Amino acid sequence: LSRCYVEDRSSKVAWLNRSGIIFAGEDKWSLDPRVELEKRNPLEYSLRIQKVDVYDEGSYTCSVQTQHHPKTSQVYLIVQVPPKISNISSDIIVNEGSNVTLVCMANGRPEPVITWRHLTPTGREFEGEEEYLEILGITREQSGKYECKAANEVASADVKQVRVTVNYPPTITESKSNEAATGRQALLRCEASAVPTPDFEWYRDDTRINSANGLEIKSTGSQSLLMVANVTEEHYGNYTCVAANKLGVTNASLYLYSK
Repeated sequence: LSRCYVEDRSSKVAWLNRSGIIFAGEDKWSLDPRVELEKRNPLEYSLRIQKVDVYDEGSYTCSVQTQHHPKTSQVYLIVQVPPKISNISSDIIVNEGSNVTLVCMANGRPEPVITWRHLTPTGREFEGEEEYLEILGITREQSGKYECKAANEVASADVKQVRVTVNYPPTITESKSNEAATGRQALLRCEASAVPTPDFEWYRDDTRINSANGLEIKSTGSQSLLMVANVTEEHYGNYTCVAANKLGVTNASLYLYSK
C-alpha cells in the first residue's frame, strides 16, 4: 500500500510507474486486476497492490495538481522473496577416495545465504561454501546425510537433504577363536565392516565349508557365525573366514581348540 493525500477536493491526482499511468483521478488506466485505489476519506488517494511479485518492484509516483503548485511524492517498492531451494544434488553412491561435489541452488530476495551441514553427531557446518560443497578424497566417515539450508531475513530458511553413500572394501573387525569340549556345541564368530554389506565364506584348510554334516553357517549383515553342533576331534584346528564385496576381499584365521 502506497499512501498519498491531497490538500483539497479540487486537486487533480494521478498514480504513475515506469510503465505509465496507473490511475488518472479515479479512472483506472492499468489493466492489472491486482491494482486498486484506497480512499478511506475524501482527501486520501492511496494505491493498493494485491499479491505483489518481483516484477512490481520499482518507483511509483503520486502526482498532485493543486490550484497553487504541482507536487509529486515518490515511493520505491522493494519486493522481498522468501528463500526457496530450486535445485539440489540427487542422493549419490561413491567409492571411498572419490571426489564429490554437492550442489544446492536457491532463489530469494535478498539473495539467500547457503550453508551445508553434515548430519553427524558433531554436525559440522561448512560455512560460506555457497552453492557448491566439495569433498576431496571422501572417507567412509564422511558418508551420511548432508543438509543444505538457504536463509535470508524475509522468512524461515528452506532446508533440503542429500544422502551420500560411501562404498569401501571389507575389513575384519573381529574374529573370535573358541574352545570346546568334544560332544559339545562350538561357535566361531567373524565380523567385517564394509559397504555394500559383505558376503562371507568359511574354509577349513583350502576346502570351502557348506552348511552340512553338523556344520551351520549363519551370516547376517556384518557378522557371520560358524556353528558346530557336536564337536569331534577332527573339528579342532584352523578355520578361515573370508569377507568380500565388489570392492575387495579380506580374510582372518580362527582356531577351534580342545578344552
